[in-house]
Amino acid sequence: MSRFRPLPISFYRRPAGDVARDLLGRWLVHEVDGERLVLRLVEVEAYLGAPDRASHAWGGRRTARNESLYLPGGHAYVYFIYGMHWCLNAVTGDRDTGGAVLIRAGEPVEGEERMVANRRWLKKPRPGDLAGGPGKLCQAMGIDRSLDGHLLDRSPLMITRGEPVEEGEVAAGPRIGVDYAAEAAAWPLRFGVRGNPHVSRPRL
Repeated sequence: MSRFRPLPISFYRRPAGDVARDLLGRWLVHEVDGERLVLRLVEVEAYLGAPDRASHAWGGRRTARNESLYLPGGHAYVYFIYGMHWCLNAVTGDRDTGGAVLIRAGEPVEGEERMVANRRWLKKPRPGDLAGGPGKLCQAMGIDRSLDGHLLDRSPLMITRGEPVEEGEVAAGPRIGVDYAAEAAAWPLRFGVRGNPHVSRPRL
């Protein structure tokens, strides 16, 4: 099916802000033990690399943790935060640019029962509770550090064509949790599907 056709690597070889907006409506697919888990992406954040104080690449900072962030666009950058959550990013731009898009929230399309079990819920969660936040999303989808550096146009983890979102359905605002980033904290680089209940709080 065309909706399951992976986005080409050339899609990611653009500025992070452009890629972020265009990722809305695409499908994040993770194949786990022969089962396909699918989320429709409804919220993302762009990080612009060295000039962006909110980015892990601010000022050209390079560590063992963020090395995948400097790969060419189309790779996954997966990191651990607060000692408890994995976060998934799609690297953007050319090699050594350091741009990326944080995958913040998704709406279940396929494999919801497995996602609920991954989140250790005993009942079906309300919209937004399952994958409404980057840590929740990775837990639901079974994404961890083993996928760091993976190319996103192939199994087991890929982003596919999905259902692109029309311009009028896109909401934008400042990113979450980056108050430390001076003027960059106000940049409108958080994008979401307007009115979608699976977008994380605070809603756009």
